[in-house]
Amino acid sequence: MIGRRPLLNGFGLAALGMASPTSFAQGRASKPARTASSSTSTSVSETLSAAPLRFPRDHGAHPETRVEWWYVTGVLRTTSGAGPGATSTTADETRPDFGFQLTFFRVRYDLKRPLQSAFAPDQLMLGHAAISDLGRQRLLHDQQVLRHGFAHARTELDDTRVRLGGWQLRRVDGPQGRSRYALLMASESAGFALELTLDAPQAPLLQGRAGWSRKGPDEQQASRYVSEPQLAGTGRLALREGGTRELQARAWLDHEWSNQYLGRGADASPDRAVGWDWLGLNLVDGASLTLFRMRGQDGAVIWTGGSWRAATGGAPVDFEQQLQFEPMAFWKSPVSLASYPVRWRIRTPRGVFIVEAAYAAQEIDARRSTGFPYWEGVARVADEAGRTLGWGYLEMTGYAGRVPL
Repeated sequence: MIGRRPLLNGFGLAALGMASPTSFAQGRASKPARTASSSTSTSVSETLSAAPLRFPRDHGAHPETRVEWWYVTGVLRTTSGAGPGATSTTADETRPDFGFQLTFFRVRYDLKRPLQSAFAPDQLMLGHAAISDLGRQRLLHDQQVLRHGFAHARTELDDTRVRLGGWQLRRVDGPQGRSRYALLMASESAGFALELTLDAPQAPLLQGRAGWSRKGPDEQQASRYVSEPQLAGTGRLALREGGTRELQARAWLDHEWSNQYLGRGADASPDRAVGWDWLGLNLVDGASLTLFRMRGQDGAVIWTGGSWRAATGGAPVDFEQQLQFEPMAFWKSPVSLASYPVRWRIRTPRGVFIVEAAYAAQEIDARRSTGFPYWEGVARVADEAGRTLGWGYLEMTGYAGRVPL
């Protein structure tokens, strides 16, 4: 059996030179860590702050906002799969063996009667973890919900240190001051355990206008949005049905916080989104491609956005309101009965891309946590001639009912 405690004792964060589970929430030795629940600002502002982002502070939590998430996805290849003499470029072109997702949500609620207590349920944490086994075309996933602010459900204000049960994500300064992440997720019920160390090759990518990413026609229909694409690293994956293997990883991290991600008003409002289609793609040449669209109740496109950043770095090219998404093939879920587009043609200022799911059945039933099923899985991006350009993750929400954000 793959229990959380044996995993943590066997190859947890301490083996990576990072914080152990017991020291995770202690913060820097020179001063105690400030958690989101210990913020001096406890009121929810309806106006999303447009202040310039400052790091590492803005890698940390923003408890004054209504919703926030840290979202890590990526593809995994067994170490032996690349073969002797293979370059990183040729390895990235090959089909991965696995994909993974680890998402932490922090959600704030306005209580009718505020409570000055650590037990007040004004901040909740939710989490999703999943492994896509591309060889067997199976999806292993788990979910959690806990009240924020205690040892096993907490975020910090000064940097990314997030914990939910046995799932953990922590950032420190790596080589040249760039981000290094340690990730740990294990599920007894789903039968997997994954630990990774991931290094960022560049400074954080500020999406939209310096980290202000519009999601609709209202200026405040937006999020603060920071990405860490092209994360590269190594780790280990243990499967109850499949043993343990050493891995090479190529990953993507998003950190977003917002008050009006989908907009306000009734679902029928023309400015109100009920879901989105999102892609984070690590290209073989080292560039990074973000693509998304927000959809209304009738399927109409409310907003599109994303970016392209070169392998050499520099300012990203913003795609706000410049994308066209064309679904080309669909898959119908036997669980939710929703039909998801699993093959796309997407027209961008950087050219036309064909995106196709690595396999169709990657729907996650998250009704016990965030309250809705959605599709989340590994996808390949190619040019119109079929040449592989990269791999990443495709997320599709709102096809099985409105997203309750």
